[in-house]
Amino acid sequence: MSQDVVKTRREGAILEVTLDRPKANAIDLATSRIMGEVFREFRDDPELRVAILTGGGDKFFCPGWDLKAAAGGDAVDGDYGVGGFGGIQEMRDMNKPIIAAVNGIACGGGLELAISADMILAADHATFALPEIRSGTVADAASVKLPKRIPYHIAMELLLTGRWFDAEEANRWGLVNEIVPADQLMDRAWELARLLASGPPLVYAAIKEIVRDAEDSKFQDTMNRITKSQLATVDTLYRSDDQLEGARAFAEKRDPVWKGK
Repeated sequence: MSQDVVKTRREGAILEVTLDRPKANAIDLATSRIMGEVFREFRDDPELRVAILTGGGDKFFCPGWDLKAAAGGDAVDGDYGVGGFGGIQEMRDMNKPIIAAVNGIACGGGLELAISADMILAADHATFALPEIRSGTVADAASVKLPKRIPYHIAMELLLTGRWFDAEEANRWGLVNEIVPADQLMDRAWELARLLASGPPLVYAAIKEIVRDAEDSKFQDTMNRITKSQLATVDTLYRSDDQLEGARAFAEKRDPVWKGK
């Protein structure tokens, strides 16, 4: 699964994915395709439950698109591979939690990559920006996703000015879940991943599908699809052994043993 620019580490049900392209962890078309394959394998492996995404080194998480590769002929509208840019922005049916551990600069497509994860931990020295506006281009994924994650007027300011902001401000607006000292970032990411890996995977899948469905629907329309068994992950959950195990464990006052089926 691992390749030179995308390194992986697997421990039990957890997959750590490290984007490692010195000097800055920028993403070209080839790297994006590799990341897509890594995350597709993560999505489809029934033994894996949680992924951590981080960058190599301690300066850059990811600055986004590799402009040197673009100057060399990589087309901005080229083949990013399955999952779109960075492998997770458009990955269909990604029903497992992904934690972004932002270990440094996350700007442009790198910030878009981070906000494609479900949770974001930021090193205390991490900085963020959407500088596309300054070069006359659009941060398209951020324009869709950022106003859904933080207050609209703040998202618009960041999109329209391209200014830099630090981890403290990102935390204040709710963009990141937690700020962690840099030397503790990965330990904390793994601690959180282990907590999630111990939880019910079918419930996680149902939550993520409901959230996706609700993005494009009225509240009652989504609720109707749930009650009519039109959301596959919810229907699977309600017919599963895990559903019965959760009830039994509660009644017996013990920890449940989740099997994901």
